[in-house]
Amino acid sequence: MVYRLFVEKKPAYRQEAEAILSDIRSFLGVKALEEVRLINRYDVENIDPAVMAQCTSTVFSEPQVDDVSAELDAEGYRVFATEYLPGQFDQRADSAAQCVQLVSQGDRPDVRTAKVYLLKGELSEEDMAAIKKHLMNPVESREASLEPFETLKMKTDLPTTVPVIEGFIHMDEAALAGVVKD
Repeated sequence: MVYRLFVEKKPAYRQEAEAILSDIRSFLGVKALEEVRLINRYDVENIDPAVMAQCTSTVFSEPQVDDVSAELDAEGYRVFATEYLPGQFDQRADSAAQCVQLVSQGDRPDVRTAKVYLLKGELSEEDMAAIKKHLMNPVESREASLEPFETLKMKTDLPTTVPVIEGFIHMDEAALAGVVKD
C-alpha cells in the first residue's frame, strides 16, 4: 500500500510560498496571481501502518508549524506538482526514508516526494506556462502526476540489444559525422 501525505506550513510560517508569490508577481509580471500555497507531498510504501502513524508527526511534519492531510483541498486553485527526474537525488525523500528506518529499527521504506503548487487568481494558460517554466528546472525536475500511485517501484525497459559500432577508432571525419547523425 502507498500512503500519501500532504504537508503544508501553517499560515504564519509560509515564507517560502510568499517568496514564490513575490517572485512571480514582480519577476514574471503575473499580477493576476493572488495567492500561492506550497505543499510537500510524501508517498510512502513498504511501511507498517503503526510506524506510518507514528512518523506522520515526527518525520514527515512538525506539528507546531505544519498542517498534515491525507487529501488535497484545492478547491478554487489551479494545481500542479513537480518532482525530481528519475536518477536525480531527492534529499527530502532520502532523509525521510532514513529517519523512518531509525524510528522503526527495520527496513527502509520507499519514499517519493513532490512539491504541489496551488495558485489562486485569474490566470491565463500563458501565465501558467510561464509560472511552470519558472518553477521547474528541466535538467532536474518535471511535472508530477497528481494521481495516486499503485506502487512506487519504477518500471524501466531494459534494452534487448546494444548497438556495436565496428571500426570506430579507424573512422574518418565523414564516417564519424554519420555516426553522430545516427
